[in-house]
Amino acid sequence: MKIIALQGRPSSAERTLLDAMHRLRMRVFSGRLAWQVSSRAGREFDEFDLMSPTYIVALSATHQIAGCARLLPATGPTMLERTFPQLLANGHLNAHRAMIESSRFCVDTAIVEERGAKPLHEATLTMFAGIIEWSMLHGFTEIATATDVRVERILRRAGWPMRRLGEPQMINQTKSVAGLLPADRASFERVQPEGYRSNFNLSREYAA
Repeated sequence: MKIIALQGRPSSAERTLLDAMHRLRMRVFSGRLAWQVSSRAGREFDEFDLMSPTYIVALSATHQIAGCARLLPATGPTMLERTFPQLLANGHLNAHRAMIESSRFCVDTAIVEERGAKPLHEATLTMFAGIIEWSMLHGFTEIATATDVRVERILRRAGWPMRRLGEPQMINQTKSVAGLLPADRASFERVQPEGYRSNFNLSREYAA
């Protein structure tokens, strides 16, 4: 499995991947989680997709989208403050220039992949490592996100615990929580699955 970053003007091949990513988001957020989301022709989109985000995408051995996440600087408009302020203790994120927001994280559990040495799905660990690696490479030290308490437990099991920014709240049918995750070398090495590859070219000599 390989991690890639999609940003800027996409090539023809990248547009195909982006289309598959939006269809995966629709299946997960509308279908599996029963969230009320915006959609177009079976593809999930929202206002934050119009803000030139970076997409972190996991590709299976057969070049299928196995997972994805969207990254945007936390100093700009954020999903946490605009969409989920109830998850923040005071309704504000208190962002800084070294903080990035991760949103629309999901994994396609229908794609069969071998599990790594840790008892977590390979695609999940690969996505965690890719988000950390890209963030480090671009000067970010913290990742803000909203997720559900099930994923919060998975993060803890993976060795990448989240620091809560408020109390869990029910959103749609999901018990959700906001928090901060460190983007550092130690976290990357704990979650990185065997055989991890990316197109970020993060040097092994990188000092977080």
